[in-house]
Amino acid sequence: MEHIVIIGNGISGVTAARHIRKLSDKKITIVSAESDFFFSRTALMYVYMGHMKFEHTQPYENWFWKKNRIDLKKGFVSSIDTNSKTLHFADKDTLIYDKLIIATGSKPNKFGWPGQDLKGVQGLYHKQDLENLEVYAPNNKTCKRAVIVGGGLIGIELAEMLHSRHIPVTFLVRESSFWNGVLPDGESQMINEEILKNGIDLRLSNNLKEIVSDENGKVKSVIIEETDEEITCDFVGLTAGVSPNINFIKESNIETNRGVLVNRFLETNIKDVYAIGDCAEQRETIGNRRPIEAVWYTGRMMGETVAQTICGNKIQYKPGHWFNSAKFFDIEYQTYGWVHGQKGKPDYEQHFHWMHEDRTKCITIAYHKTTNLFLGINTFGIRMRHEIFDKWLNEGRDVTYVLEHLADANFDPEFYKLHEKDIVAQFNTENNTNVQLKKKSWKRIFSIQA
Repeated sequence: MEHIVIIGNGISGVTAARHIRKLSDKKITIVSAESDFFFSRTALMYVYMGHMKFEHTQPYENWFWKKNRIDLKKGFVSSIDTNSKTLHFADKDTLIYDKLIIATGSKPNKFGWPGQDLKGVQGLYHKQDLENLEVYAPNNKTCKRAVIVGGGLIGIELAEMLHSRHIPVTFLVRESSFWNGVLPDGESQMINEEILKNGIDLRLSNNLKEIVSDENGKVKSVIIEETDEEITCDFVGLTAGVSPNINFIKESNIETNRGVLVNRFLETNIKDVYAIGDCAEQRETIGNRRPIEAVWYTGRMMGETVAQTICGNKIQYKPGHWFNSAKFFDIEYQTYGWVHGQKGKPDYEQHFHWMHEDRTKCITIAYHKTTNLFLGINTFGIRMRHEIFDKWLNEGRDVTYVLEHLADANFDPEFYKLHEKDIVAQFNTENNTNVQLKKKSWKRIFSIQA
C-alpha cells in the first residue's frame, strides 16, 4: 500500500490528509513536533484572552484520526534522504515514505538582535508560544511592561492580547505609519489612531537595537536604535514577519530559495516530493501574488490541490482572486482583489477613499485610471460580501458598476448601518460624475429592513 507522509500538522498538511483519505485508501502518516493534534493557529489569541480553551481550537475530536486511518507521529525531522525516501528524526528514529508532502509552515523572523534568544522573548505562532505567554506574561503583576517588535498583523494581535490582561504595551514599528507598506495612507493613519485609542504606546519609525538580559538570562529591557532609549520590560514579542520553516531541508537534494521551490502542481524538483502552505515558494509568481503566502486559506487550498494530484487527478494550484481579513482591535478589515499601499502601487492604479466622520469606518476602491476597470476594495469597520466582489472581479466590472451596485455587497443590511449613499455622493463630488445607486438594490434592502 502506498505510504503518504506529511511533515506538519497545520491547516495545509491536515487538509491534504483529509482529502487524500476521501479520495483513496492510501496509508497516511502526519508528522509533527509541535502538538499531538491539529488546532486552529489563528485562534491562539482567543485562548489567551479567555474566550475559549485550547481544546476548543481543535476542529476534530481526538478519535477522528484513528477512525479515518490517519496515523500521527510525534517527532522532529532532522533530515530527509530523498534517494532512499527516508525521514531521519532527532531521536534517531526513521520513517520510509512513497510520497512526501512538506507542510512545515513558518517561523518568526529573527534578525540577529543581541538577546533575541533570551527567556521571555518569543514570537506568536506555535502552541509553545501560547504556553510561554502564560509563564512570562500571565498578568500585569508578573509582567509590568511588554514590548512588541514589528508592525504586522501578528504584532497587533499580540498587542490586543496583552492589553486584554491590562499589561502595558510599547509597540515598536519601523515604518512611519502602521502597515503602510500594505495599506493606503488614510487607512494606515486610521489604524494608528485605533492603536493609540486603546492605550498602546505606539512608537513609529523605531527599530530594536538590543534586548538586554538580567542575571538569570531573562529579558529586563530593550534599547531603541534611533535614540538609545532603554525601556524596562518583562516580555518581548518578536512579530517582524515570518519565514518558511525549512532549515532541516537545506542539506537535502530538494531545491530551496526562501521556501521550498514548487511548480504550479506544488511539485518540488524531486519526484514524489511536494510542498504546500507557508513553506512553499512558487517558482513563477501567480499574477500579483507573492511567491510565498503565509495565509490560512491558501494553505487549505494547496492541501486540497495536492491531494487531487497524489490521488491521480493532477491539477494546478489556482488560488483565484486575492482576499484576506483581519481585526485591528475593534475594527474589522477585509480586502478583495488588489489595493496597493503607496509602496509598490502601479502607476495605473487609482484610489477612491471614503472615511466615516467617526474615523472607525472606511473603504478604498482601486480601479484602473484609464479603463476604470475595478481592481479591488479594502473595507474597514464595514462588512461586505466576498462572493459579490469575487463575481465582479471575474466579470471585469468597472468602478461605476461597483458603486451603482455597492448595496448588493452589504453583508447584513438589517442590523448594520448603511453608508452606500454617502460613499457614492462623495465619489460623484470628487470625480464630477453622476453615479446612481440602482433602485432594485435599495428596494431589496429596505424591504428586508421593513
